Amino acid sequence: MSQVKHDSGMPDVITIDVTRLSPHCPLKMSKQAHPLSIEALFNALGRHLISQCKKLYFRAVESAGHHKRDILVTRVEHARNSLEEAKTQFQTALERFSQLTRFHGGDMENLYRQLKHEYDYSYAKALAVKDRIDAVEDVALALFGEWETELELYSNRSLRSSSRQKLKHTQQHYGHLITAMRKAEHKIDPVLSVFRDQVLYLKHNLNANAIASLEHELRAMTVGVSGLIGAMERSISRADDFVNSLNTIQPKALPTNRT
Repeated sequence: MSQVKHDSGMPDVITIDVTRLSPHCPLKMSKQAHPLSIEALFNALGRHLISQCKKLYFRAVESAGHHKRDILVTRVEHARNSLEEAKTQFQTALERFSQLTRFHGGDMENLYRQLKHEYDYSYAKALAVKDRIDAVEDVALALFGEWETELELYSNRSLRSSSRQKLKHTQQHYGHLITAMRKAEHKIDPVLSVFRDQVLYLKHNLNANAIASLEHELRAMTVGVSGLIGAMERSISRADDFVNSLNTIQPKALPTNRT
């Protein structure tokens, strides 16, 4: 391994002879040496470590009797609940926003604190939605990968064919679900951005002009929140459909743990 260093002595590029790496290492690409920046190296190692940690986690929970299918159902339900909570919070925030535009005298500092509280709470709910959707995606990919692999273990062609059909059906339902959830997630940031801008403006302009600005942006926020709530409701419906579809699948069609 050779290193190119700055005057400070810190390496800028690391050259790795990939012929010496294990065939399972995420950095092994060919028999030629490749220069890798430190950032690229740590990113690759980080992704590999995360992947291994996820495998260990699923192995541990499955050894305790919790199969990937059950974990997926639980995580979809959690994501559904998170979307429901976020929907309610954004509705509440919009209502509070609307009330504040009718403000006619009083404590401007208290006005700002109320709006800031609603923004912070909305932001927290938005992060929870993203985390829950990511968790659904993690276990779904693990389940489908295992299911696909274990199709080759069948000796009975009829059972293999039946299981493959159910896999495709489940993947199709999941595709609708994750698409709807990601669409809802992507609609959150634009709404939060408008909300954040108004909170910041009010913070530094505690006067009547700031209230006028809120009134000007209320329509844009109303449209944005309306679209967001619609997307969340569609995601919630998809989540219910997906859970119901999984519950109708016979256990023998799903991959099971090998002892």
